[in-house]
Amino acid sequence: MSGPTGIDELLERVREGYARIDPQEAYAASRSGALLVDIRYQALRDRDGLIPGALVVERNELEWRLDPRGSHRVPEATGHDLQVVVICNEGYASSLAAASLHALGLHRATDLTGGFQAWRSAGLPVTAPS
Repeated sequence: MSGPTGIDELLERVREGYARIDPQEAYAASRSGALLVDIRYQALRDRDGLIPGALVVERNELEWRLDPRGSHRVPEATGHDLQVVVICNEGYASSLAAASLHALGLHRATDLTGGFQAWRSAGLPVTAPS
């Protein structure tokens, strides 16, 4: 029996299950029909702004909203082939979220390396904070 897993080991393990993408790749994917999903909490969205066109889904609702077979899904959750790019603030929580979406059968789910902060630093579109 092995001991407890630390978060760094867990992140490494789940990230081996899919290819993460950088901000430019995420931008290109969104322009080709991928669904960008912002899971940051309200205070960060208020402070830093939003990515235009990104679907905002609180992390605690993500699986319910994106499960294509779920009764609480968003209209954008059209099927298991949907390409989803999960975005958190710095690219940590989004890795765990993408792995959870894989477990639901969303095999094209990934996350943004560096999160929203990397997107903004890359000079990609951001709406002004409210």
